[in-house]
Amino acid sequence: MKFKLNHTDSQTKARAGIITTDHGDIETPIFMPVGTAGSVKGIFHRDLVNEIHAQIILGNTYHLYLRPTTAILEKAGGLHKFISWNKPILTDSGGFQVFSLAANRKITEQGCEFRSHIDGSKHFFTPESVIDIQRTIGADIVMAFDECPPGTASHDYAEKSLKLTQQWLERCVKQFNNSEPEYDYTQTLFPVIQGCVYKDLRLRAAEHAIEQNFEGYAIGGLAVGEPVEQMYEMVDYVSDILPADKPRYLMGVGTPANILENISLGVDMFDCVMPTRNGRNGMLFTGEGIINIKNQKWNDDFSPIDADGTAFVDTVYSKAYLRHLFISGEMLGAQIASMHNVAFYLRLVNEARKHIIDGDFLSWKNMMINKITRRL
Repeated sequence: MKFKLNHTDSQTKARAGIITTDHGDIETPIFMPVGTAGSVKGIFHRDLVNEIHAQIILGNTYHLYLRPTTAILEKAGGLHKFISWNKPILTDSGGFQVFSLAANRKITEQGCEFRSHIDGSKHFFTPESVIDIQRTIGADIVMAFDECPPGTASHDYAEKSLKLTQQWLERCVKQFNNSEPEYDYTQTLFPVIQGCVYKDLRLRAAEHAIEQNFEGYAIGGLAVGEPVEQMYEMVDYVSDILPADKPRYLMGVGTPANILENISLGVDMFDCVMPTRNGRNGMLFTGEGIINIKNQKWNDDFSPIDADGTAFVDTVYSKAYLRHLFISGEMLGAQIASMHNVAFYLRLVNEARKHIIDGDFLSWKNMMINKITRRL
């Protein structure tokens, strides 16, 4: 993987660059639709490519390991071939999912024992096994195994957690360097920077990650319960430490406003389930604000879903029609809403990139945040 930094905004830390992988280029800043189990929920691959213009998607190590299993993925020739996707893929390590299973997992220095949410079966992740699983999945960019403490963790807890994450990172690096890709393309490993909301721990984590000398870095453990102001403070702080010539990936963030603010703080890559999850529940992000499409007020509104532009090339759906689909329980409603939201996120980061290059990102960003955070 290679990264070329093309533009840096003069008034903020916003950046525009290009990540090159064996499965294609990725223009940054970029949003990565989440394909947890090998699919972005409710969206055909053809629409991800032709309508939404996704450049990379994300898969989840924990979920793919349990189902369809690494044995099936290996037999298929890797996740790209299994899901018929010829663009880049990033996989997370499963650390956040293990964090989410607090009642069903036990963490030790060796690794993490957990029970499957599917059938209750017992499993054990180690830094080494997580690297091996991601080798078999075959993602272009893979994550180191980490523990994700809650955003409200005490300094003492966060420090102990960070020590464990750093030990695991060194083991991940060793396993990654001592193994080869299973398929005919290269993979790269991103260390994950933890440290909760404590600057001293974030500094320690970032410096340790930089020592590993990989092609990019992930910032983890944010948007997990801490106030949004602390998230921005930590991202701002860590961005100043990380090398400028490598991409920065903020994991699991967030709302459209979160993404614009973090672009201004120097982040290049984002992922979040919010566009599809909220879309399935009738929440739509638009250039004029946030819509709950189930509300009665949209019953006879025949204007397009987004007056700022539509998610689709050939077809414009009205608010009234989409509301009708939701109220009628038609699954097409959730599909259209999910496509619209993901397309909105991709369009938003693409516009951000253009304004970074044009030199007016800050004024545009402030104007957009005022618009897109309104409830319509």
